[in-house]
Amino acid sequence: MALRVAGSVRAAACSLRAVSVPSAPCPIRPWRLRAGAVRSLRTGPTLLAVRKFTEKHEWITTENGTGTVGISNFAQEALGDVVYCSLPEVGTKLKKHDEFGALESVKAASELYSPLSGEVTEINEALAENPGLVNKSCYEDGWLIKMTVSDPAELDELMSEEAYEKYVKAMEE
Repeated sequence: MALRVAGSVRAAACSLRAVSVPSAPCPIRPWRLRAGAVRSLRTGPTLLAVRKFTEKHEWITTENGTGTVGISNFAQEALGDVVYCSLPEVGTKLKKHDEFGALESVKAASELYSPLSGEVTEINEALAENPGLVNKSCYEDGWLIKMTVSDPAELDELMSEEAYEKYVKAMEE
């Protein structure tokens, strides 16, 4: 029993690196890197994809030069139930702030504006049969278009998620 307690104390001290136990050095752990080992860091798409917003409530995430565009939760709530999506053809060249389509709901219609300059590479075909995806999942399944980003510096002109939230709160006051 005393050996088990001593082993637990030593293990706790080694793992926390709080105290060194001179008589018993910390055991070598197989998952620790050894001399000459190479460390690598991998990141998933969610870590790389930072969502940026426009003042007209479109969002964009970019990964490897391709942007995915949609509308914000605030915009889809203001629109109400989306019943129709008009989207551009693949290959359409857009400049920042160009109108590229429209969303129609039971309450209103709203134009869509490109957050960045680039070329449309894909449209969300699922919206043709189920435009309500914009309401159900505006940041995931309800994306609108994918586009190549021709001027990545334009991203710096868009709002971060925190800045956009402040922008929306100021509008509501």
